[in-house]
Amino acid sequence: MKTTVSVIKADVGSVAGHAVTHGALLKKCDEILAKAKEEELLTDYYITNCGDDIDLIMTHKNGEENEEVHELAFNAFMEATKVAKSLKLYGAGQDILSDTFSGNIKGMGPGCAEMEFKERPSDPVFVFCCDKTEPGAFNLPVFRMFADPFNTAGLVIDPSLHGGYDFEIFDVIEHRKVTMSCPDEMYDALALLGSIGRYIIKHVTRRSDGEIAASISTERLNLMAGKYIGKDDPVAIVRSQSGFPAAGEVVEPFAFPHLVGGWMRGSHNGPLMPVSQAQAHPVRFDGPPRIISLGFQVSDARLIGPLDMFDDPAFDNSRKTASDVADYMRRHGPFEPHRLPADEMEYTSLPGVLEKLEDRFEDMD
Repeated sequence: MKTTVSVIKADVGSVAGHAVTHGALLKKCDEILAKAKEEELLTDYYITNCGDDIDLIMTHKNGEENEEVHELAFNAFMEATKVAKSLKLYGAGQDILSDTFSGNIKGMGPGCAEMEFKERPSDPVFVFCCDKTEPGAFNLPVFRMFADPFNTAGLVIDPSLHGGYDFEIFDVIEHRKVTMSCPDEMYDALALLGSIGRYIIKHVTRRSDGEIAASISTERLNLMAGKYIGKDDPVAIVRSQSGFPAAGEVVEPFAFPHLVGGWMRGSHNGPLMPVSQAQAHPVRFDGPPRIISLGFQVSDARLIGPLDMFDDPAFDNSRKTASDVADYMRRHGPFEPHRLPADEMEYTSLPGVLEKLEDRFEDMD
């Protein structure tokens, strides 16, 4: 029987603005998931947070998009929302767009990444969780993991990786998708993936046998709600070793703190800083954007671990670079390229300002 790893996240309340999830919310989620494990809906689970987002990491045998598992996550977030409201936490329940479960958590606000696979003799799996950014933040690092030989040496020297990978890419504006193969279609794929607000990697599979390698949440909260109520704060699952990139090749792309959209009010570009879970509480201008990585061994659907992958002094220079880049970007104030371009600002609070000025605009001669 195959194992399913489901990572479902939501922001349902935070301490001191959008900084960090309160422990009482994590405890409430733990109570609900523990009961589901006793009832054997789940085989195992691990709960963490990145900034103000709760991340539910669950293993089970029910396959992807299972209604019971999704409803379990929804109920956990709803119960945590009740706690958040009782504590008057900031943004209580903000990622929940409906209080009635509709059979699948997708489209209801929370982000979701899942994959189903037959376990190998040893199956290292890495979960990445972000705060203050959008799903396109994974485009560059995931591309580098599976298509860049300057990052992943195995693409050159390991025969099991030499055949390349297929990238399933979602167009989140036009609601369509395309699958592109690398290295064959690398240039065409990059033409899309560079537009991180529109084209987003959803899945990566091994070309030789179609085996799942990576899954990324692609939910755009502002597009679903029609306005800005919080950033998407995506999650991703990546398998490693023995036919996939090595563990070090999976985390190496994040040594470069590339620029992503998000940060303050979801309206600014800033560096994605790789941090330990203990440092995942962004407060400088509500940022800069953060990412954590937890490494597990999956054994009979049990989660062995985790190892906090970015809790490593080797990433100290990356964090220093991110801080320097944050200084540079902040000096732009309200000007682009620190502030997002106009098309990305359509779902922020800016339209309210423009509406107030509408009657004062006049045609130019």
